[in-house]
Amino acid sequence: MPDPNNPDGAKGIYVLPFADIDHVRNRHLDIRYAEASPFQALDLYLPDGAAPSGGWPVVVFIHGGAWMMCDKRDIQLVGPLSLLALGYAVASINYRLSSEAVFPAQIHDVKAAIRCLRANSSEFGLDAWRLAVWGASAGAHLAALAGTSAGVSILEDRAQGWADQDSAVRAVVSFFGPTDFLMMDTYLNETGAGTPDHSAAGSPESKLLGAPITEIPAVVRAADPQTWLTPSVPPFFFAHAPGDPIVPVQHSVIFASRITATAGRGRAHLRFVEGAGHAGPEFDEPGLLAEVARFLDASLKTS
Repeated sequence: MPDPNNPDGAKGIYVLPFADIDHVRNRHLDIRYAEASPFQALDLYLPDGAAPSGGWPVVVFIHGGAWMMCDKRDIQLVGPLSLLALGYAVASINYRLSSEAVFPAQIHDVKAAIRCLRANSSEFGLDAWRLAVWGASAGAHLAALAGTSAGVSILEDRAQGWADQDSAVRAVVSFFGPTDFLMMDTYLNETGAGTPDHSAAGSPESKLLGAPITEIPAVVRAADPQTWLTPSVPPFFFAHAPGDPIVPVQHSVIFASRITATAGRGRAHLRFVEGAGHAGPEFDEPGLLAEVARFLDASLKTS
């Protein structure tokens, strides 16, 4: 349900309360990375103190919400903000929702935001190349797609700005993200954990792609991060609940195995979050966040 304390909730834009950001003293809110939509904005949070000589490594967070709701400043941001204490800058982005624009607008926005951060890295004390993406649910789908599709022209719109910048990322953190949309109902039938309704004409996946997914298999394939896998894929960290009733766990299990088959052992890390559903406080537990931090430390270390 929409948050009764959030008046925009009735519009279907936000459904979660906002995170507490008052403790972050060094923050820059609503930075525009493109001009086609009011949603093309990001918030940048920086650690306390002066930036190191090479700049802060950056984690770009992409919120979930079925590609149709939620916001860059809601409580999904709590876990990523824990990285500030470890010396990471955190950028949280909004992107065009499916009610405004269909795919590939969303991945175009993600990559435009990354290019913007790189173009302005010296202003904010960022390390332009030590950059990872972290997404939850629909945001994890976009994070994974950003990780696998570097250089794929149909998934990047340089006319949005910062055209001289690279949008490749060094690491991906995927929390319970979908991949192959056409298999979602099959997987749910296998686990018995939820209602198989993703192939319906009104499903979030169909709304994202602009037509019932069963009628547009080529578009579904283009939206699948696994389609673009190469041996140079960056390292991935997956976290998923075995009993997830919305995005079945097979997405992360199969994706991780395909990364291993394509790029070798050690490139994919899979963490099962027992007792959780789809999202939930279990994904903000200190032990899991510490694992994410260790993964990022190893993936973004200076080469």
